[in-house]
Amino acid sequence: MPFRSATRTPVAPLLLALSLALSGCAESGAPEGAPATKSPADSGRQVRQLPDQPFDYQLGGAYPPPEGVRTVVRDRTAAPEPGAYNICYVNAYQTQPDEVGWWRKNHPDLLLRDADGDLVVDEDWQEPLLDISTAGHRERLARIVGGWFDGCAKKGFDGLDSDNLDSYLRSDGLLDRKQASAFAELLVARAHRAGLAIGQKNAADMAPVGHRLGFDFAIAEECARYEECAAYADAYDDKVLVIEYRGADLTAACREWGERLPIVLRDRDLVPAGRSGHVNERC
Repeated sequence: MPFRSATRTPVAPLLLALSLALSGCAESGAPEGAPATKSPADSGRQVRQLPDQPFDYQLGGAYPPPEGVRTVVRDRTAAPEPGAYNICYVNAYQTQPDEVGWWRKNHPDLLLRDADGDLVVDEDWQEPLLDISTAGHRERLARIVGGWFDGCAKKGFDGLDSDNLDSYLRSDGLLDRKQASAFAELLVARAHRAGLAIGQKNAADMAPVGHRLGFDFAIAEECARYEECAAYADAYDDKVLVIEYRGADLTAACREWGERLPIVLRDRDLVPAGRSGHVNERC
């Protein structure tokens, strides 16, 4: 499967350790029933669309964007870049590893469990899945995750990177695509109420569905490597941010998609600029 998100520390030996310096749970304890942000019509804040310009993917830590880059993706615990189009990363379908204790204490029934009562975990990242199997659970989870969306809006972010739409594929058959779509529909509505554009993250086979549900753009990791860029482009036209992690894949992506899609090559650790291992190239 494609490399998904680099904000979380993987355990599988084939995946490199990623920085969690800016991936704490500062907003995780926000009250579930907090008032929703006013709609754009009420607040005067308009849903901004993804601009057609170079971008940077800074989930491993914030730093000044390279020259010419005016779109930046950062974790929800980070501050937006002044003057840029800022996209806020939120783990929408799974828990962050360092937030599991909070979920166990406050919402244990919203964590997906198997027949033995054990948590169902994305083993690559040691992230328990959220239980979106019922309408009631989805509504409650949308209030919690929606609170994080509101936090992104209050900080000044313009859009959302909503990760793990495809988590049902890691649920041992306990969740399905229909449930994932139903939860996505709630998240899209909540994002738009907060005045934020929202992006589909990976799950290329769901791109047509995601677009119909109201996602405004897509963020695709390694779509050139896995020959998935066309699926996103067919659904979202040029509103697709492409991240590759291998030089050969950047070359292939630029050759086929460089005239149409913004593409960046990053190191898998997403090391901030100025530190050893940092890679940041474009077509």
